Amino acid sequence: MLDINFLRNNLKEIQSNLHKRGFDFDVEAFKKLDSERRNLQVETESLQEKSNILAKEVAQEKNQTTKNQKLKDAKKISTDLKEIKTKLDIALIDLNNFLLGIPNILSEDVPEGKSEDDNKVIYKKGTIPEFSFKIRDHQEIGELSNGINFEESVIIAKSRFVVLRKEIAKLHRALSQYMLDTHVENGYEEIYVPYLVNKNSLEGTGQLPKFEEDLFKISNEEMYLIPTAEVPLSNIYRNKILNSDELPINYVAHTPCFRSEAGSYGKDTKGIIRQHQFDKVELVKFVHPEDSEAELDKLTKDAESILNNLNLPYRKVILCSGDTGFASSKTFDLEVWFPSQKTYREISSCSNFRDFQSRRMKIRIKQSKDNILCHTINGSGLAIGRTLAAILENNQTEQGSVIIPEVLVDYMGGIKELNLSR
Repeated sequence: MLDINFLRNNLKEIQSNLHKRGFDFDVEAFKKLDSERRNLQVETESLQEKSNILAKEVAQEKNQTTKNQKLKDAKKISTDLKEIKTKLDIALIDLNNFLLGIPNILSEDVPEGKSEDDNKVIYKKGTIPEFSFKIRDHQEIGELSNGINFEESVIIAKSRFVVLRKEIAKLHRALSQYMLDTHVENGYEEIYVPYLVNKNSLEGTGQLPKFEEDLFKISNEEMYLIPTAEVPLSNIYRNKILNSDELPINYVAHTPCFRSEAGSYGKDTKGIIRQHQFDKVELVKFVHPEDSEAELDKLTKDAESILNNLNLPYRKVILCSGDTGFASSKTFDLEVWFPSQKTYREISSCSNFRDFQSRRMKIRIKQSKDNILCHTINGSGLAIGRTLAAILENNQTEQGSVIIPEVLVDYMGGIKELNLSR
């Protein structure tokens, strides 16, 4: 959420910034809602003051006739005050809902553009493999040994779920363990979090109210399955005041993620690229505002280290204005190479939210005078299913086996190659 005072004082600048996203910030609607709230607030305070004065006068009045009149006046003011407070509550809700629908301000260095086609490549790393044989995609490789099974998942649940078996399931587990261990070595504290969260938690990170259709909601209560571990991790410090010497606070968690993928039907339907349930290792930072840009770079490099150590070819891009997420001020995407598609696909998004989330969650930093809002940063380190798919495709052999990256061999119990065709 944006600072309402910042909005009041910089309407045209904010409107111009948000226009780069393709978001139409209705200045007049904001002015109207803000004015209504302010007028009702003034009226409420005025009536409350009159009520207080009358209460004192009634207590001191000796003349019964005059006292009765003042009691009558006090009753009328009390009725009016109750009505105006109800109107003020509604006005505050309307204004807050309007503010919740406004995306974050973009950083100055975010390139302008309308879609992912306008994202800017910063650099590429790794060697794209060349094959002298007809390659298989990751689904075909997994199905050689029934390691990836979609028919069983449809019976159990529905489409866009998957059952992993044998060596493929083991590789999936090895990846999560390796990622966690690496990030812990890099200074992140491992956290285990709930997979169900309340409405306030999702509002705090920006998923609600705008993206409710993308969530899985529990039917009998106000709880939701997490779309990412960012939500429970970030809300650990909701309504808390942090000490400066604690920062940065670095957390890592491995969780399943649940997304309805509303509006994406017909897109990435083959394989395990886009699922309703997938696993991810998430990195979250709570940082001082002065350090947030440097900490975003650190977090991105920590995510990149996994790709480098797995010897997977990838590229780093900065998202353009039209492709930057609702709550993000700036986002770097890491995209891994998929030989079967002959393209790079997102495997991690690393974002700086500045104080957009912390204002919603009221996460502050203790200062000698006024406390300030902290900045939050998060990114995938990495999406496990997509990493698994990239390994299967980039490390495949003509015989139908897959070479295990060296850093995963111990996690695989010494297995150096998956012989999937047997």
